[in-house]
Amino acid sequence: MSNFHMHVLLVEDDLVLADGIARILRGHGMVVDVVHNGDDADRALALREVSVAVLDIGLAGIDGFEVVRRLRARGSMMPVLLLTARDDVQDRVRGLEIGADDYLVKPFAAPELVARLKALVRRSNPRAVDLQLGGLQLDPFTRRATVDGQSVELSAREWAVLEYLMQNASRVVSKQQIIDAILPWGEEVTLNAVEVYVSRIRSKIASAGISIKTIRGFGYMLEPAAAE
Repeated sequence: MSNFHMHVLLVEDDLVLADGIARILRGHGMVVDVVHNGDDADRALALREVSVAVLDIGLAGIDGFEVVRRLRARGSMMPVLLLTARDDVQDRVRGLEIGADDYLVKPFAAPELVARLKALVRRSNPRAVDLQLGGLQLDPFTRRATVDGQSVELSAREWAVLEYLMQNASRVVSKQQIIDAILPWGEEVTLNAVEVYVSRIRSKIASAGISIKTIRGFGYMLEPAAAE
């Protein structure tokens, strides 16, 4: 991945369970895409890299094992957590042998799933660390922003935009790049909405000693204010 963002692909054929898990993960600030069978999962993973995949083993079409096998055959090292209702040691061993990174047996506690996913992403992505520039510091996992130690209140979208700008500090990023990075597949946000988020962020971090410059015709660049 070119930048760190907790973007999860959830593959679960039980629609009610999938909705419940997605709500939990989104409640922890993760971007979640959901598909319900192995064939759709394989296509999705072939087209787009995400932070981590959560795969049920017993899927319609190709099963979770085959999804993992194909993912690894393509050379992807994306972390994968398997979900299974099968309390069978051989299933767990098989999953790990073909390249899964972790597993959970249903039913599971939501905090354990969240903790395991964060741990997998931390291990797989060295950029999943605190981001700091000037007096601004972001903790991607607690989703806490501070300016000179003082908490800054940000909406979920403002947080996502600021996190992306911080990850790409001193580089020009377009509004469309921001949208692509912060939204799940199928959701839409206008370019004007990005302008609104950036305007709000500017006012909230005004004392941090950094600047979000508008590069006319291109997008934005976050850099230390002294560089202006």
